[in-house]
Amino acid sequence: MPEVTTRPMTQEVAAQIKVRRKQRERVRNVLAYAVLIVIALIMLYPFYWTVVTSLESTGGIYQPKWWPSDFSLRNYAEVWRGTTVPFWRLIVNSLIICTLGVFFSVTLATLAAYPLAKMKFPGRDLIFYAILMLMVLPNEAGLIVNYITTIKLGLLSQTDFPVLDMAKQYLAVVLPGMASIVGLFLLRQAYLGVPLELLEAARIDGASELTIWRRIMLPLALPTIVAFSILEFVAYWNSFLWARIMLPDKELLPLSAGLLELSGTFSTNSRAVMAGAVITIIPILIVFAFGQKYFMKGLEGAVKG
Repeated sequence: MPEVTTRPMTQEVAAQIKVRRKQRERVRNVLAYAVLIVIALIMLYPFYWTVVTSLESTGGIYQPKWWPSDFSLRNYAEVWRGTTVPFWRLIVNSLIICTLGVFFSVTLATLAAYPLAKMKFPGRDLIFYAILMLMVLPNEAGLIVNYITTIKLGLLSQTDFPVLDMAKQYLAVVLPGMASIVGLFLLRQAYLGVPLELLEAARIDGASELTIWRRIMLPLALPTIVAFSILEFVAYWNSFLWARIMLPDKELLPLSAGLLELSGTFSTNSRAVMAGAVITIIPILIVFAFGQKYFMKGLEGAVKG
C-alpha cells in the first residue's frame, strides 16, 4: 500500500521539478534575447543614423533622429558628381583590388596551411605558433617595412607603359595582405579535420601531394575557404590607410579611400560623405547575405578542427 501512494507522489514531484526547470530555462532565454537585442540595437543605430542623415538635405546632423526631416536623394547624386575622381572609377578600383587580394590571399593560405596541418617535418608546430605570435602586432607596425619592401620591388617606379604602372600600383596595395595569418590559421584548422585515411589512400594510389591538396583538401575545406574569402573581401574593400600611402595617383584609389575626395579644403559635405559611406557598405551586406551560410559553416568547422 505505501508503494502505491509513494509512486504518484514521486511522479508529481518530478513533474513539478520539470515544469520549474522549463520556467527557469524560459526566463534565461528571455533575458538572453533581451540583452542580445539591446546590443544589436546599439550596434545598428550608428548605421541607421548614417542612412537617415544621408537622406536629409537640411537640418542638423548631430541630433538623434528616427526619420529624415526632409527626405531627399540629393546627397547620393552629389556623391556621383562631387568627387575629384569619377565615382564609378572608385568602385572599379575597389573591385580590382578585392579580386586580386582575395585570389592571392586564398591561394597562399590554402597552400601554406597544407604542410602545417598534414605533413610531418622538424619544427612544424614551432613555425606555426611563431607565425601566430605575429598576430599580436598591429598592422601599423609593418607600415615602414612594407613601404620599403614595395620600393625595393620597384612597384612604385614609373615606366613608359601606363598599364604596367597601374598594375604595379594595384599590386602594391594588395601585396602586404597576401600572407594572411588569420587565413593560415582557419585553413590549417579545417585541414586538421580531414581524416588521414583519405590522404593515405590517395598516396597509395600514386597521387602527388599537389593532387591530394587540389582534389581532396580544397573540396572538403570549401566552407572555410568561402568564409576566409569573405573576410578578405571586406578587408580589401575597406582598405584606406595603406591605399592612401601607396597610390599617389587618385585615379587608382579604392572606394573607401576615395570618399575623402568629398571633403574640401575648408569645408566638408557631411551628408554626401554619409551617402558615400552607405554606398560603400551595401556590397559588404550583399556579400554577407549570400555567403552567410558558408561563412558560419566555415568558421564553425575551423573552430572544431
